[in-house]
Amino acid sequence: MYAIVEIAGQQFKVEKDKKLFVHQLDANEGDSVDFDKVLLVDNDGAVAVGTPTVNGAKITAKVLAHVQGEKVIVFKKKRRKTYRKKNGHRQQFTQIQVETIVG
Repeated sequence: MYAIVEIAGQQFKVEKDKKLFVHQLDANEGDSVDFDKVLLVDNDGAVAVGTPTVNGAKITAKVLAHVQGEKVIVFKKKRRKTYRKKNGHRQQFTQIQVETIVG
């Protein structure tokens, strides 16, 4: 059984006990969070497609940790103008583990 769910503006394919990284959520470590925007549910070949979401479908997940992603270097340069700018960015992520899929 799997589902396609929208979490924080992104779509993910989730299965039971699957761990994934999503954009940072407002929840503490160890909390349980619910996601209602389920776009598709496949229950052993019985596919339910929502318009735009599946009625009554819900995903429950547990927050495992808040982590930072890899560093991304942004370097800008204009030749012959002595213009150089170096900047770095690390995205904040939340690691979750899917507990149940209801649908």
